[in-house]
Amino acid sequence: MPETTEESELHNGHQPQAEPEPEPESKAESQPESKTEPGPENKPEEALKLEPVVTGADPNTKEEDKESSIQSNDAAKPSSTDQNARPQLLKDEGNRTFTMRELLTEFKSDEEEAGSPYSRESTQRQSNQNSAAMELVSSVTGADEEGQSRQRVLVYAAKRYASALEKNPEDYDALYNWALVLQESADNVSPDSTSPSKDDLLEEACKKYDDATRLCPTLHDAFYNWAIAISDRAKMRGRTKEAEELWEQATKNYEKAVQLNWNSPQALNNWGLALQELSAIVSAREKQKIVKTAISKFRAAIRLQFDFHRAIYNLGTVLYALAEDSVQTGTTNPKEMSSNELYSQSAIYIAAAHALKPNYSVYSSALKLVHSMLPLPLKDGYLTAPPVGNTFPPHSDWKRTEFFLNQEALQQVIKVEQKQVSRSLSGRIVDAGNTDKKAIRVDIPDIISVSASADLTLPPGAGLCINTTSGQVFLVADSWESLDGWLDALRLVYTIYARGKTDVLAGIIAT
Repeated sequence: MPETTEESELHNGHQPQAEPEPEPESKAESQPESKTEPGPENKPEEALKLEPVVTGADPNTKEEDKESSIQSNDAAKPSSTDQNARPQLLKDEGNRTFTMRELLTEFKSDEEEAGSPYSRESTQRQSNQNSAAMELVSSVTGADEEGQSRQRVLVYAAKRYASALEKNPEDYDALYNWALVLQESADNVSPDSTSPSKDDLLEEACKKYDDATRLCPTLHDAFYNWAIAISDRAKMRGRTKEAEELWEQATKNYEKAVQLNWNSPQALNNWGLALQELSAIVSAREKQKIVKTAISKFRAAIRLQFDFHRAIYNLGTVLYALAEDSVQTGTTNPKEMSSNELYSQSAIYIAAAHALKPNYSVYSSALKLVHSMLPLPLKDGYLTAPPVGNTFPPHSDWKRTEFFLNQEALQQVIKVEQKQVSRSLSGRIVDAGNTDKKAIRVDIPDIISVSASADLTLPPGAGLCINTTSGQVFLVADSWESLDGWLDALRLVYTIYARGKTDVLAGIIAT
């Protein structure tokens, strides 16, 4: 099936990533950061591909906007100059008289030697490394006129960073930007080019990132872009042991990037993608644990940025894959969600991604595959609720009842005399014989916030607090895993409403 590969956008300088959508993105899909567009095949598992992510770009930028500017550090760096040979006293010169010129020359040499912390060996080694890297960058021609023009700029930038490093081998800014030049040059390699290879450039970029982070261990953008470079190298190696080792390295670097800059949905999303790729290579015994970790990273990314449609879609695809595995292996662990529940959750996230980005063909195609699995309204399940109008009654008065969520409201389903009250897609209760019956209803526009609640007055379970313009509504989910689903669904529906995409979601629910 055709695949559309989106490149990862590089973070420049030390500024925190702006957000994902870069649309240069990490290629995700069958590879963590790339997204493939589902083809016409009938196999759902082949059509749902992981959506890549972004890397520090504005979430609303277009996929074509892939360039990232290279920042250089023009600050003066300590220079190391060639040392003049110090005058040597020979055995028969013990009583020699030195001229003033010789004494001044020796004094100057001593000053230079004391002031330059870099040995001739270190500067020579740096010069040799730069020469090898410069040869790689200069060999890239670019696939078209635009690529050739871009490469000329990269070569010019590379010369500046090489010069800065020869003067100061410990200039981590120059090392970091040098690595960016190599990484962008790798993206500029023509598909039919054999010299240099993309892998050679990426390997050299990884060395520069390694050196930069050794000198500055808090350089989170370097760890982030280093992980992208490692991921690109892993993708070239298929499902091999070497690829497994590279994916493991990539996940560790994403973890380090998140530790240094926790407010990065792009890094969390890419981390999840790398884990998803790793799960496809490891043994079946390790796979489930890794997949669950990937799910947690996608959830964390969404909670940092509720409209991060790429992470939303990726979470849908990883849940879909988990459901497929559950069906194929026939496992029925009572503590785990059933395959039907996984399919339903997958459909919810994919529907939300489509609602946020309705013109994105990847999401449209995926939605067609999972639409039949979508619970209608958008989410339906059980929550324990207090009597209407009494927020904190005795625990014995709380009842486990059915709730549903659509584009308009979270609505409690009332059952009277064993007969369920019917409901319309608008969320209104339709029951002529019980028009006075009340139910809990939370209108989406009235929501201020939703969060887990550890209020001690609530019955045992996973507490949920919905803060509205009319006050707080407390409910209790059956489990913390179930609560995650309700929290995500409420946040996503509100985000879709706030972005003015309610009509799109309504169309999904109504069809």
